[in-house]
Amino acid sequence: MLITVSGPPGSGKSTTASKLADALDLDHVSGGDIFRELADERGYTTLEFNKLAEEDDQIDRDLDRRLRSIAAEREDVVLESRLAGWLAGEHADFRIWLDAPLDVRAERIAEREDKSVAETREETAARQGSEADRYREYYDIDITDLTIYDLSVNTARWNADSVLEMLVTAVGDYDPATDEGKYPVEATYDF
Repeated sequence: MLITVSGPPGSGKSTTASKLADALDLDHVSGGDIFRELADERGYTTLEFNKLAEEDDQIDRDLDRRLRSIAAEREDVVLESRLAGWLAGEHADFRIWLDAPLDVRAERIAEREDKSVAETREETAARQGSEADRYREYYDIDITDLTIYDLSVNTARWNADSVLEMLVTAVGDYDPATDEGKYPVEATYDF
C-alpha cells in the first residue's frame, strides 16, 4: 500500500507520516530527507542548497522526479512531502492532507526553529505563496485543490495521538473491494 501525507509547513506532516508508517509497519520516505540527500550528493549544506533552489528550478524538479519515481516503484510506503499526493498520482492507494490555521502553524514552526511567531508567520505565508506559484507554473497544479485527497484533517483540532488514531482507523477500514473510485490526478510532470 502506498499512502501519501501532504500539507503546508507546520501542519504536522513529518511527525504524523513517521508515526503512521510505524503504526502500519510501512517504510517512511520523506521529501525533506530526499532534499537533504540531493544537497549532500552535490556537496552543499541544506541551507546552501535551499538558497540555490530559490534560483534554480531544476532542484525542485529533481526532488519531485525522485518522489514520483519512488511512488511508481515502491509499495508499502508512507510518502511524505508537500506535493506527495499529486506526485504519486495514480500510484497512491490513499492520499492524506494535513493542515492547520496559519497562526497555529506559525507558532509550531517558531517554537521548533526558535524564532518569533510574527516573523515565522510572515515567512510561512510568503513561502506558501511562492510554492503555490511554482507548482502551478511547473506542473499546472493548484495546491489549494484538495479534491484528490481521500482525507483532510485540521491538525489544530486534535492532539497528535488523536490525529494518528484517526488515520490508522481510516486506512485500516479501507477496503479496496468496495472502493468506487479515487479522484484522478491531473498534472503535467515536466521534470
